[in-house]
Amino acid sequence: MSETPPPLSPRTWPTWLLIALGWTVARWPWRLQRAAGPVLGRLLLRVAGSRRRVADANLALCFPELDDAARQRLLRANFESLGISLFEFLRAWWGRLAPVDRGFEITGLEHLHAAQASGRGVILVSAHFTTLEVCLRLLCQHVALAAVYRPHEQPAMEWAVRRGRLRHARAMFARDELRPAVRHLKQGGVLWFAPDQESRRGESVFVPFFGQPAYSLTSTHQLARLSDASVLPLFHERLDDGRYRIEVLPPLENFPTPDATADTARIMATLEGLIRRRPEQYLWLHQRFKRQPDGSRRRYD
Repeated sequence: MSETPPPLSPRTWPTWLLIALGWTVARWPWRLQRAAGPVLGRLLLRVAGSRRRVADANLALCFPELDDAARQRLLRANFESLGISLFEFLRAWWGRLAPVDRGFEITGLEHLHAAQASGRGVILVSAHFTTLEVCLRLLCQHVALAAVYRPHEQPAMEWAVRRGRLRHARAMFARDELRPAVRHLKQGGVLWFAPDQESRRGESVFVPFFGQPAYSLTSTHQLARLSDASVLPLFHERLDDGRYRIEVLPPLENFPTPDATADTARIMATLEGLIRRRPEQYLWLHQRFKRQPDGSRRRYD
């Protein structure tokens, strides 16, 4: 659990009211949350114009083979998944896991155990799926897991979300906390990491992602090189019947190499393959292709 006291200055009070609301909603019956999620997603599709345009533009770039009707169906399904994920996030942070954990599937743990048996740490590399928080909490029932994350800008939200995550995660490392993350891996720990979004911090290179040049973090290469950890892709999804499935894939062979750019391109290709399995459950709201190799910025409006 977090050892720092909560920030309680008057300017944090509006955020604390939102957290109180989220804490309450996290305790709604799961059946109600599951029913309300797609409705909320369709509402967001109508009112969140800027984010809708970002997601639509990303889908057009990444799936040029889709006609307008097919792309709009995918966009609608994506926002419905996003609506469900908002309840999943709240439940994972501040609610009870049951009955979400009934009947969920997990496969590939033998790959994780084999890597650990060799005495090496393990990097579980994944993408920002909408099922991220709930599936990581489910995974923590089987694995002593730490994670790399981006801290919230609001101090009260950062304190509350970090505390909620540490109820089940072994540790949480901010993106710039490289040394403690490497130390965790050298001690044989397991670290979840999602390097699929553009970041202002950290070394990045342009590599292909869905056929587009994408400014991508080389952090997976760096973490593996510094810690000698195995890198295993991680896939998770929400099944059509409402259950969840988590899959740990075999480790990437001959990783890392001396070439950070080639390794990063390999990671992005691996994540692209995972996303194509469930494109409607990926977080397309991020301006992934904003930065261009010639120094210009793609307009998402």
